[in-house]
Amino acid sequence: MAYTKKQKSFALKVALFATGISGIVAEYILSTLASYFIGNAILQFTLIVSIMLFAMGLGSRFSKWFTKQVIVYFIVTELVLSILVSFSALIAYIFYGVTDISWLIIYLLSICIGLLIGLEIPFATRINDEFEELRLNISNILEKDYFGSLIGGLFFAFVGLPYLGLTYTPFVLGILNLAVSYYLFRILKEYISLKSRKYLQISYVLVSGLIITGLYFSEPIVRYGEQVKYKDKIVYSKQTKYQKIVVTKWKEWYSLYINGNQQLSSFDEFMYHEPMVHVPMKLTKSHKNVLILGGGDGCLAREVFKYNDVKKITLVDLDKNMIDLGKNYDVFKELNNNSMNDVRLKTITEDAFNFLEETKENYDVIFVDLPDPNNVDLNKLYTKEFYKLCYLKLRNDGVFITQAGSPYYATKAFYCIDKTLKASGFKTVPMHNQVLTLGEWGWIMATKQELKSNEITALDFSKLKLKWLSSNALPSLISFGKPLADTTSIKINTIFSPKLYSYYRNGNWDLY
Repeated sequence: MAYTKKQKSFALKVALFATGISGIVAEYILSTLASYFIGNAILQFTLIVSIMLFAMGLGSRFSKWFTKQVIVYFIVTELVLSILVSFSALIAYIFYGVTDISWLIIYLLSICIGLLIGLEIPFATRINDEFEELRLNISNILEKDYFGSLIGGLFFAFVGLPYLGLTYTPFVLGILNLAVSYYLFRILKEYISLKSRKYLQISYVLVSGLIITGLYFSEPIVRYGEQVKYKDKIVYSKQTKYQKIVVTKWKEWYSLYINGNQQLSSFDEFMYHEPMVHVPMKLTKSHKNVLILGGGDGCLAREVFKYNDVKKITLVDLDKNMIDLGKNYDVFKELNNNSMNDVRLKTITEDAFNFLEETKENYDVIFVDLPDPNNVDLNKLYTKEFYKLCYLKLRNDGVFITQAGSPYYATKAFYCIDKTLKASGFKTVPMHNQVLTLGEWGWIMATKQELKSNEITALDFSKLKLKWLSSNALPSLISFGKPLADTTSIKINTIFSPKLYSYYRNGNWDLY
């Protein structure tokens, strides 16, 4: 069957469109993996995108060395790209499980994929030169590649990451790229020698078999790579739109991890939640309306419901999957005494900052139980602007408390939160406790009126059914020695001048 120049040009543009989709998704996959394995999401996204763009430039430069059989080289490039895109996540997970240089593997994959994409665009332009005049050729080729990038980005954000995860998304894109390249091969095979056609047909069979095999074994390989990261058996794992949630089990105890960082262990979570909840709750006369920002596991709500005058708890968490875990996963339903399904608790899936800007309610107690500020998005929820919103929504005699990381592992970050709260108008009381599985952990409690230490140490918990907290522990909760770092030059944390993120990243986490 003879194809017109228009049909041949169209097939080439479809191939470039698919390359645009798979290329941008590969960037996002590798950036997400680098953030997950290495940390520092903003840095990793910046490095991966920059490295890939640089490699694309190198690929474009190298393309001039290929002077003959450009169509064959273009199709071979598509085949190799299909393999690399499909196996990018698996390769990263495999190396993560057996070596400490997974970061280097991710960067090398970024370079290789970038080189291939960089080769493709000049190849396609030169091939399309026979089918379209230069004025249309350049604009149409680049247009299809860039449009593909938009579709790829939307696919990754709204379908790939939340529904397919990092396990299957690469294979979907690899198969798409392979299918489109085969379509191109069929359209342009008259320009390919019989010998090269034979080799390419064999290559398509081999690559298809390789990708199907990889797809079949992908889940156990990813589980293996993940399991190496955790010392205990993984019993639940989910990559959501916002984060990686993992639950592990050791003997009868369970631990919750978000993006590889431990959030709690059923072994000793009460040593974290009881001080955080009952000190501020005992300092307030009314508990009718309570706000929890974060805390989707339900353990904070469990402790709050120990007060009979609680009429309403509003729990706000950005990730619906985290809320569902606290509501429906048997391990957490038992751990939180099914508090997430109490009719007095209302859950809202929204960014905490946006919620505070929109809500018209005022609260007796505000709890902020969010992950540590290890990325820019979370940093926003530890800023002066955020704390000012909390100040406005807190009743005059109410109490605010936020988890503040470790005063010892991240001293400057801990005192930055304290200083930022003071700059927002609050009077603060730092608190800390030795949580066995987390180490020394801290909170900053804040009020609109000055709190004296004897008001805290005089609190009585004898009528509450608690596992650990007693009045005898109160003096140690609010007693601190000298800070382990110079805190005199610490800056407050704001949206436009985010200091906390750096303080946190530069903490002594290697000691943890």
